[in-house]
Amino acid sequence: MRKMHEHYYTDKPKSKTKYGVIETTLRGKSFKFLTASGVFSYKKIDRGTAILAEKMIIDDDARVLDLGCGYGVLGIVAARAGRNVKPVLTEINSRAAMLAEENLTMNNIVAEVRKGSFYDPVARERFDTILCNLPMSAGLETAYKIIKGAYEHLNNEGSLQVVVRRGSKRIEKKMLDVYDNVVILARKGGYRVFISYRK
Repeated sequence: MRKMHEHYYTDKPKSKTKYGVIETTLRGKSFKFLTASGVFSYKKIDRGTAILAEKMIIDDDARVLDLGCGYGVLGIVAARAGRNVKPVLTEINSRAAMLAEENLTMNNIVAEVRKGSFYDPVARERFDTILCNLPMSAGLETAYKIIKGAYEHLNNEGSLQVVVRRGSKRIEKKMLDVYDNVVILARKGGYRVFISYRK
């Protein structure tokens, strides 16, 4: 597990790049994603990501942050989930960020990919919705940092929406502690999708 953690969350993966394309349907719409080795879940869309993509709540005109976007699934699906949705996608992995850029073009989505760690690429910015497939393999403290950091980057009544499998009880408790509210949007295959609102 330690080796995998270093592999996916490094700035520049050293593994040889092997490309692939995933075609899928989410929220009743067709998408195509260019993927590559050295990024998270490159052979198929991660089940947790797919569940969050299907269940996330995206309002019209929302400014959306896809934090740790990988090759861009959540941000791209969010862009089509409402009218005039404005996504920003962030990612520390250079290879994943490049793929996300390609996938915006491939799916005719107007959005912005920014490279960097945690909330560094969106310092002093606020969003209506923050989406994240929490990287539990990076450790619980990393997940907690994402949950706590989201509060300062949400507009009033804005939401943090996350998916998690391992450690779901602790994540639920942390979101309740930080936001004083948490709701389970979905339960499926051991995954939980949680939403908390900044009040």
